[in-house]
Amino acid sequence: MITNPTRQRTLRGHQASRPTPRAANNAEHQAVLAGRLTPRDRWIIRMLHEHRVLTAHQITALAFPSFRSGRMRLRELYMWGVVDRFQPFITSGTAPMHYVLAPAGAAVLAAEDGLDVKELGYRHDRAFGIAHSLRLAHTVGVNEWFTALVAHARHTDPAGHTALAVWWSETRCARHFGDLIKPDAYGRWTTGDRDVEFFLEYDFGTEVLAKLAGKLTGYAALAAATGITTPLLVWLPTSRREATARRLLHRAWRELDDPRSVPVATATAELLNPEAPHPSPTDEVWLPLDAAGGGGVSARQELHRLLDAWPHISPPSADEGNEPTAESDLPLTAPAPTPMPPQPNPRPPSTGRR
Repeated sequence: MITNPTRQRTLRGHQASRPTPRAANNAEHQAVLAGRLTPRDRWIIRMLHEHRVLTAHQITALAFPSFRSGRMRLRELYMWGVVDRFQPFITSGTAPMHYVLAPAGAAVLAAEDGLDVKELGYRHDRAFGIAHSLRLAHTVGVNEWFTALVAHARHTDPAGHTALAVWWSETRCARHFGDLIKPDAYGRWTTGDRDVEFFLEYDFGTEVLAKLAGKLTGYAALAAATGITTPLLVWLPTSRREATARRLLHRAWRELDDPRSVPVATATAELLNPEAPHPSPTDEVWLPLDAAGGGGVSARQELHRLLDAWPHISPPSADEGNEPTAESDLPLTAPAPTPMPPQPNPRPPSTGRR
């Protein structure tokens, strides 16, 4: 849950202890998968390749109407060798299953994009390496942050006027901006006629805050190189840590040649209401770094209202698709998946006799 993320020190990755016989990944099996995989399955495959690891709860919140239906389908995908799974050891309770891309799923994805699996950049050992990575908890935390946005949109606005339009992973951001910045993610949130794009720095309470503040120079360099102003959102675990971070960030921000080119807002997980049906980063938890300037906003704001504090920011173009306004002309080997899953096909009307 986004209000109570699992700390890295409580995780010790390992595979499921009861292996089950699974289908072999050969040409015959690939032919069988062509008739079994739904658009939602293929979307899950692409999301796992983009974001490395998603928990059972995250995949369910993103794409299924209930945890039971999600668990049953994920088990089928696991049996078909489309996804792999592991369950980290935690000191108290039981961790959810964590899912990564398996060889059969990578083959399907590569075929869809007209690539070889090697060109896709997939290796099974690297995919499973996240199970033992010291970055596992951080990666899962960032993915939980965006999952909460998607879940909020699905449950509060079924008509689709509110949506997470773009969600780029840390890896994709590094390929685009790695010479200047390395954000944890890039996103674009749409509410009605308001679009706000942003870079995310997700602090888990382990990074030196002075290092976090030092990253502002890179974001300023990117804005100067592209001529585009993109807000930076900093998510912190506690209000106390946020207060310290804001002091250091504000000091570094004032020293920039053009502070207005790097709009910054901070928020903390402590401000979310864990009793709410769908607490998410869209809530009224964001405080601009220059709270007294810009549009005069001095109180906590909802995500889509942050632009009121930065009236000098031009809205992102509507025709840019999944490309961020900054560096949108850089090619990728594969497109980023849309954060919202495809809708399931409607059931045909019953023709049985009463």
